[in-house]
Amino acid sequence: MDKLLDGKVVIVTGAGRGIGRAAAYALADAGASLALADLDEDGARETAEHAQHLGVKTIVVKTNVAQEQDVAALVERTVGEFGRLDGAFNNAGVEQRNTPLHELSEAQWNIVIDINLKGVFFCLKHEIAAMLKTGGGAIVNTSSGLGRVAIPGASEYCASKAGVLGLTKSAAIEYGAKNIRVNSILPGVIRTPMIDSLVSQPQFADLLPALEARHPIGRLGQPSEVADVVVWLLSGRSSFVTGGEIAVDGGYLAI
Repeated sequence: MDKLLDGKVVIVTGAGRGIGRAAAYALADAGASLALADLDEDGARETAEHAQHLGVKTIVVKTNVAQEQDVAALVERTVGEFGRLDGAFNNAGVEQRNTPLHELSEAQWNIVIDINLKGVFFCLKHEIAAMLKTGGGAIVNTSSGLGRVAIPGASEYCASKAGVLGLTKSAAIEYGAKNIRVNSILPGVIRTPMIDSLVSQPQFADLLPALEARHPIGRLGQPSEVADVVVWLLSGRSSFVTGGEIAVDGGYLAI
């Protein structure tokens, strides 16, 4: 990949596995120095080891994005180590509880909303404050196709991901004139360890073919395919793109 982000400093949350890990690899390949954040510190360190082999500097910061003090410390440490913040991929999240809405507890609701939505708010708040001090930057938030459409048993997840779309657009219009671009990606079903674990269970033996059939492209996505879009959105190649909702979903939302 071209060094689209050579000399840039980028935060990645949820960097310990899946899409976050793939994005970290792609960002490193594009030349970015990285602050890798995850509650799973060991997973983030594994990601960092590979990224460092690509010749970029990385730091690992154990972070619970649902706690504002953790996010503030992540941004402060990043700026302290690298001198600035140019980009961020706010990707940390959890899946739905697979519970009907009328049976969903407040605790189950809070877990998903606190991480998927409040966590993005905290990240935006502190990342934007840092970028304003150094002339701007670019931010990508992970939403989901389920921020636009719904499935049963995912009311809290759909609400959180729809909220990310609203936050993204609000930040984009508020800070566009300050040279800060903010976009969201809407992945379809991506072949991550979480999906592999799910479809390996006997009770979900028929789920994989059904998921593949739901995507007009005829297969699930790969984390690297999402990562390539993240690199583009954080680079100067997308300089006139902000407030966007970029579907990386094999046509899922086109049906």
